[in-house]
Amino acid sequence: MIFQQFFEAESCTYTYLLGCEQSKQAVLIDPVESEVARYIETLNSLGLTLAYTLETHVHADHVTAADALRQRLGSQSVVHRDAGVLCGDLLVTDGMHLGVGSLNIEVRYTPGHTNGCVSYYLGDRIFTGDALLINGCGRTDFQQGDAGQLYDSVHRQIFSLPDATLVYPGHDYHGQTVSTVGKEKQYNSRLGGQISRAAFVQLMANLKLATPKQMAVALPANQSCGRQVINQSS
Repeated sequence: MIFQQFFEAESCTYTYLLGCEQSKQAVLIDPVESEVARYIETLNSLGLTLAYTLETHVHADHVTAADALRQRLGSQSVVHRDAGVLCGDLLVTDGMHLGVGSLNIEVRYTPGHTNGCVSYYLGDRIFTGDALLINGCGRTDFQQGDAGQLYDSVHRQIFSLPDATLVYPGHDYHGQTVSTVGKEKQYNSRLGGQISRAAFVQLMANLKLATPKQMAVALPANQSCGRQVINQSS
């Protein structure tokens, strides 16, 4: 498998390129609109054709590149059916599998940060979006967030995987790039150890976090796969 991790500094977002070495088909997980030229340059340099852009959820802190890449490269946008994104080309549900050449990507429904969150599981790794971060997790105070639901999602869909499974999050603010299920089960400051569901719900209710800086632009744009931003700049 061809694998590359990108980092967008303004929102501290990770985007992941997964490619099949035989078919030269590829996907991008959580691409950022401002980084389109970089993605295309990388795809071209590796001789890859972009088949899908995979969203882990409707983002509030950056604008997706889904529509820009669809217009430029003909890729299809993939989102969960409950994300409220009618522009998606493929609306997925829990347990679906996406075949990209030899790659078999399993969709795992992990709501709680938003009601349309998914994680993508492939072989020895899982891409968790904002559901599970390294030593943390996504907030649950807007976008139909539900702390109890997030606790259940992480324990059932992520912590149930083998401890050696690599965890690739949607963001990191401290320069960390990857963890494992075993480490997060034991050491995650919000979800690790023996924290109970009730204690987690109480913790999340008292975070008092600021609104994401790009939220007013990002949410409406992402509900249109990024199309609104492109139209405004044309």
